[in-house]
Amino acid sequence: MKLVLSEEQRELREAVRGFLRTASPLPKVRDGYDPQVYARLNGELGLSGLIVPEEYGGAGAGLSELAVVLEETGAALLPGPFLATAFTALALTGTPDKELLTGIAEGRVAATLDQGELSFDGSAASGTLPRVLTGMEADVLVAPAPSGGGDGGGKVLLAVELAGPGVRRTALEPLDLTRGLAEVVLEGAPARVLGPAPKTGVGDRLCVALAAEQLGVMRAALESIVAYAKVRVAFGRYIGSYQGVKHKLADMHGKLEQAESIVRYAAWAADESPGELPEAAALAQAYVGRACFEVARDHLLLHGGIGYTWEHDAHLFYKRAKADEVLLGPPRIHRARLAHLLEL
Repeated sequence: MKLVLSEEQRELREAVRGFLRTASPLPKVRDGYDPQVYARLNGELGLSGLIVPEEYGGAGAGLSELAVVLEETGAALLPGPFLATAFTALALTGTPDKELLTGIAEGRVAATLDQGELSFDGSAASGTLPRVLTGMEADVLVAPAPSGGGDGGGKVLLAVELAGPGVRRTALEPLDLTRGLAEVVLEGAPARVLGPAPKTGVGDRLCVALAAEQLGVMRAALESIVAYAKVRVAFGRYIGSYQGVKHKLADMHGKLEQAESIVRYAAWAADESPGELPEAAALAQAYVGRACFEVARDHLLLHGGIGYTWEHDAHLFYKRAKADEVLLGPPRIHRARLAHLLEL
């Protein structure tokens, strides 16, 4: 088991962190998705192709490397389809499709993955997907459909061009203002089969990827409030000198440390010990999802009155944390799954 980043992973982290610090600072995040930033993220750093196999133009890296990147995009509250595209690339593991994977690797295609089932007649897909992550920004939707092959409930993955005929997209008003949602209605939309839908492992890998983003949100929120506690004066003292504030910051730091260990372990399991992945992934969302929200909540509370204002960034972290907490199901579902896996 390896819980410490390698030198190459630390260099990757610093490169992504430095890029996001200049290309997508928090004031810019409020403007929403910027296609130019997304293009640079891929053109200069090649991040969309990080986990795409080398034969399709990607770097062929593992989930451990993707987790490093997602921690940084989470800390920066990066708007846009990067997480959804990463989810899609993870879902295509074992179901290689040269056209789509090459497009993702080259940064030409932003994709989104939805678990809602479509109907498919062999050439066209129909169905309503009520909450598609970055459904307005993505170019391609990947979703499952019954295979129709008489294999007892087998499924295939379909790819649908979201700008094509038979597709109607409606932007929703999301809780997380930094990342959009859309209702997508397909009515005989042209679709192609990417291959059989993986039966195991994909959901676990998505849980680990999301936990990595949540870890970044936690870290940035804690760094923000620690910096504030050092300069904010109340009743003649820096608020960081008050015992109650110290205790709260220590609790937040403890949650961050535990979350980091869990994410590192789960990413390692995904790459090196698949037999441990189900429990590690369930643990990641059972703990990290809730801990991220609690840290973001306390980040807002410790800012006092200013933290509740629209102009302050605290609500951006709070809303991203809450949206992420339920994105793959609330923590209670993952706790129940973990208990089942451990036969408790």
